[in-house]
Amino acid sequence: MNVVALRGRLARPAEQRFLPSGDRLVAYEVSVQGPEGRAETAPVVWFGAPATAGALDADQEVVVVGRIRRRFFQSGGVTQSRTEVVADVVLPVGQAKRVAGALRAAAERVQAASEGDQVGVG
Repeated sequence: MNVVALRGRLARPAEQRFLPSGDRLVAYEVSVQGPEGRAETAPVVWFGAPATAGALDADQEVVVVGRIRRRFFQSGGVTQSRTEVVADVVLPVGQAKRVAGALRAAAERVQAASEGDQVGVG
């Protein structure tokens, strides 16, 4: 099961671009509180994001629900990789009802997967 939820602050303004397919991609850098109070930054991409997704600005507190992926690409003739969060949703913390709904849906996916693992055990 690949589900991730982050709560943190945007380290920089959202970066929008359009893919050759015409889909909108919005990229974020989300800083989260790590162990011992250190900030850790996670790259986040949101494919097919709504137009409002690009309006999020640096230092805004957000909740991200999605999945982790590692992608490989060529740069300078060398294969490189990047681990990032692929967002299903990125919401400002102030939208409490929508945040709660997104987190509830993620928890239900985890629960359903967990119950599926238990089938046939015993």
